[in-house]
Amino acid sequence: MAETVFGKILAGTIPCHRVYEDDQVLAFLDVGPLSKGHTLVIPKEPAETLDKLSDDAAAAVGRVLPRIARAVLAATGATSFNVLQNNGAAAHQSVFHVHFHIIPRVDDKGLELEWDTEKLADGEALAAKIRAALS
Repeated sequence: MAETVFGKILAGTIPCHRVYEDDQVLAFLDVGPLSKGHTLVIPKEPAETLDKLSDDAAAAVGRVLPRIARAVLAATGATSFNVLQNNGAAAHQSVFHVHFHIIPRVDDKGLELEWDTEKLADGEALAAKIRAALS
């Protein structure tokens, strides 16, 4: 895995505004926030995308995401928020280390999303393929 800004933060060579840390997870404020309180949650395990992350590291992140989200809401006064996680350049991932964005929505500021939906075709066939891949 290539060295990333998050790897440098984990190594202590780049400072950050830490909001949470344990032996498997680090959370810190985004230096280019979309809204006040925009927080990044990263596993300490190096993995470029979520599918490459170990089950243990994924579980560690999953355990703390709700607690960090509650703290961000309490600190900012926001009542709504987005949790965003991108995988790969085509999905707009810019730092190739797994990370989750907690983006508070205050005064309509934060993440803007526009969904371009399609009609589900061959749903059962696709579901069967996914189930088979899980085996």
